[in-house]
Parts: sequence; structure tokens; C-alpha cells
Amino acid sequence: MADGRPAARVLCVDGEGRVLLLRWHDPVADRTFWEPPGGGIEPGETDLDAARRELWEETGLPGEAVEDLWTPVARDFHWLGVHYVKTERFYLARFDATPPVASAALTPGEHGTYRGHAWHPREVLATLPEPVEPPGLPRVLDVLLRGAS
Repeated sequence: MADGRPAARVLCVDGEGRVLLLRWHDPVADRTFWEPPGGGIEPGETDLDAARRELWEETGLPGEAVEDLWTPVARDFHWLGVHYVKTERFYLARFDATPPVASAALTPGEHGTYRGHAWHPREVLATLPEPVEPPGLPRVLDVLLRGAS
């Protein structure tokens, strides 16, 4: 059975054009991967508000940095034994420099699965030893950056 819980994600780009990704480990599938910050939308919350809240919770970065610019991204993935099939809004946040990242409010479940973060140059996303989710992330980044010009 697939779960379509609404979610929003944020592609953070620093002054050098690098993308912030968080590293997660799914102990059920014994799989480690990279993904942009983001997560579920709470009842009564807009997608943009959720993106801003999730960015702050997972990275400590200011939610106000998230621009009201998004693109829909089809997702089909497994996490902790649940199959998710849904479309998420991916937002853009840009930073002049490379800000320090430190989770501000991870949930207990996230503490057990979070493995760190890194600012990756766009050109290495396809060559990381662990997969990047979603697989078409460079195309999503291109769409957002074109829309922000």
C-alpha cells in the first residue's frame, strides 16, 4: 500500500553553486542516501510554511530564505518500510555564502536515521557513492534556478 502524505522540500544553493543535501540511513531497507531538507506538511500549514519549518528544523537555516518559487516533483520511494507515491513541491533557497548547518529540532525518529549533511557541487551529484533522492535532482535544480533568474 502506498502512502501519499503531503510533503515539501527545499533545494538550498550556496554562493559557490553547491547544493545542501542531508544523509539518511533507512534501517529497515539498510539503505543510505542523500536528500534535500524537507518533510511532511502539518494540518493547516501551507506547503511554503512547511518547507520553511522543515528547513529550520533539519538544518537550523532560516526559513525566510525559502523563496516562494517551486516545482512539482513526482516521488516513488520507500522509507522505514512504507512505500510513498506522491508529488512534492520543491522550493529554492539561496545563500550568498555557505552557512553553517546544525539541526534545530529533529524528531526522535530522525535522530536515529540522520547521518549528517554536505554541500555538494552540482556536477558530482550523479557520482556520489550513495544515491541521491530524487534521482532527477539536477533537473529539478535547473528548473528552479531558471525560474528564479
